Amino acid sequence: MIKFEEDDNEIEMCNVYLQHADKGKRLDIALVEHTDHFSRSQIQRLLSQGNITVDGRKSFKSGYLVKGRETVSIVVPSSEITELEAENIPLKILYENTDLLVIDKPAGMVVHPGPGHSNGTLVNAVLGHDSNMTGVGGDRRPGIVHRLDKDTSGIIIVAKNDYAHRFLQAQFKERSVVKIYLGLVVGKPPSSKGRIETGIGRDTKFRMKMSVYSEEDLRARSAVTRYSTKETLELACLLEIHPITGRTHQIRVHMAYLGCPIVGDAIYGMRKSVKNIYGLQRHFLHAHKLSIAIPNKGTMEFVSELPRDLEEALTLARG
Repeated sequence: MIKFEEDDNEIEMCNVYLQHADKGKRLDIALVEHTDHFSRSQIQRLLSQGNITVDGRKSFKSGYLVKGRETVSIVVPSSEITELEAENIPLKILYENTDLLVIDKPAGMVVHPGPGHSNGTLVNAVLGHDSNMTGVGGDRRPGIVHRLDKDTSGIIIVAKNDYAHRFLQAQFKERSVVKIYLGLVVGKPPSSKGRIETGIGRDTKFRMKMSVYSEEDLRARSAVTRYSTKETLELACLLEIHPITGRTHQIRVHMAYLGCPIVGDAIYGMRKSVKNIYGLQRHFLHAHKLSIAIPNKGTMEFVSELPRDLEEALTLARG
């Protein structure tokens, strides 16, 4: 099993979960079999550069024999990322003008190309929709001012020119954008509403996973999340979640820290049984509302309702 995630830096990172069936295979061969992006020579080069760890440990050679059920973390320098291509991929557009696109992103779509997903991303689709957006805000992630995890659905806004990119990005930096997510969590939070303030940084062992630290810890950046209970069910709660900051995996990390992880979260919650939770193939997290100032338009609010898979899961959770 492989999970690809996005990092804030000019590198990409991914985790590969090797299984018992991989026991006895050469590490480079097992990794090629588990990915559709890396060649064997690329894997060998990344190993020699120290960019691949097994269960948090470096210094492995290509000929290392897999023991089974190991977590391999791969750090990919930007030089390894392929060039962007425009693709004719349908987009659900909630709003569009000369400055921006507001898109209802489906679950399973990665925001921008990286290791393991060189095409089929939101950026590829956006370039197919409007070829003039090439290079807006940067060559690698044209138009992108914020991101959603691959398996998080909902609202994402994309700039169509450099002015709009600066205008929108400044609001995310200033934390003036109002973002509301709907998340189904396991069990109940300690109170019906609350505010979580911690530091969030890379896990010291598994680099693709984020962990909670004290706000004073130099390994972390401050993260603030507010939540309120929308509906209490027998085994779960539906929450409205408002992230004030925008750290990697912030909502998922904070809900797990609270003792009520997002339903179906394979990294911070229930990796082994994720597909058996209310029929879900992914975690139950949806970017529901976004309120932001638009160039020459003032503040606008955009809304995306729960997609069918989450509605069906919620119906099952209600019993």
